[in-house]
Amino acid sequence: MAGINLSDRKETLFLEALGSPVIDMNNLRKLCSTGIVETCGIRTICWRLLLNCLPKQRTKWPEALEKQRCEYQQFLNEMIIEPGLKRCNAAPGLDDHPLNPNPTSEWNSYFKDNDILLQIDKDVRRLCPDIAFFQNATAYPCEPLVSPTSRLENLRKRVERSVLSSQNLTRKRLGISNLISSRKQASREYDTLEEGQEAHWEVVERILFIYAKLNPGTAYVQGMNEIIGPLYYTLASDPNLEWKEHAEADTFFCFTNLMGEIRDNFIKSLDKSGSGIEASMNRVLCLLRQVDPEVWLRLDSLAIKPQFYLFRWITLLLSQEFSLPDVIHIWDILFSDSRRFDFLIAVCSAMIILLRDEILTRDFSHNMKLLQNYPLRIDVNTIISKAKEIYHNLRN
Repeated sequence: MAGINLSDRKETLFLEALGSPVIDMNNLRKLCSTGIVETCGIRTICWRLLLNCLPKQRTKWPEALEKQRCEYQQFLNEMIIEPGLKRCNAAPGLDDHPLNPNPTSEWNSYFKDNDILLQIDKDVRRLCPDIAFFQNATAYPCEPLVSPTSRLENLRKRVERSVLSSQNLTRKRLGISNLISSRKQASREYDTLEEGQEAHWEVVERILFIYAKLNPGTAYVQGMNEIIGPLYYTLASDPNLEWKEHAEADTFFCFTNLMGEIRDNFIKSLDKSGSGIEASMNRVLCLLRQVDPEVWLRLDSLAIKPQFYLFRWITLLLSQEFSLPDVIHIWDILFSDSRRFDFLIAVCSAMIILLRDEILTRDFSHNMKLLQNYPLRIDVNTIISKAKEIYHNLRN
């Protein structure tokens, strides 16, 4: 009974914090740092706030959401339309066509976009294979599937009719193979649903395609699908039907803001910079050396390189190391970190330290497999508790 009362009390605290005319973000971060309650759609609101998709003033929420959702619809209207439809009012003689060699041709861009789309399609068809959610039909399919007069293009059909070879366009870079060889392997790719239906993975595909079009400097890199998966799942599972209906648009902005903070990990040219992935991996090792020098020395003596395991841990925010519910719980705490993912460094260090007995006594091969396939027997709450101990001791 005491546990139930404690849970009810926590829910009340969240409702009080979110019901304030002006959200106290420091108080909200403190509440979220121990995990967010799942009732009443509290998590979806908290994530929107923590990822800066909602203003602190509650009275501004409707306006902010309406603006974002209209903007996303505009992106769809402009970027997922077959070439030629945009120029329906063009003067005679100015029509574009698929064989137009002009670099400014809409068809030229269309065919280049297909390369990115094919890679996205390949990845999202295998998204979160341990749950059935992404294979299921959404209750809010995109307009082309329900309106035959829509000008929006169906990306699924675009992929199906594409004559381009589906080559792997993943950026070859340090450690990228660790993203490809994900520990979560699907037995097969997701099938498409019947005409008029749209699976959740297809919604994710559309969001990633729009993001890639709007961010040509980053475009799409394999692994982004693993970042957007938990975001979309959480927002598309909102018990509030009004918010759930707009999960696609809201996920786009949450994902865009999140990528704005971790994007450097996906950009090869920044690997060796102060904000790149190598710097982040070195921070974990420096912290490990400070907290448990014996374990650090053992890994160093075995020449177990951080890119073999830390690359994936950091770049994908641990989304491949744990079950989806555990990932969401970890993200509650990561998003609440005012120092923005400093806590992730502590979590990675804690994960290594909790394996110290095996690391200190086993050989290279065993320890490599151990770190690349983190043992599920270690409870995520134990990891978080250890990480908080490390984190707070260092900050103090």
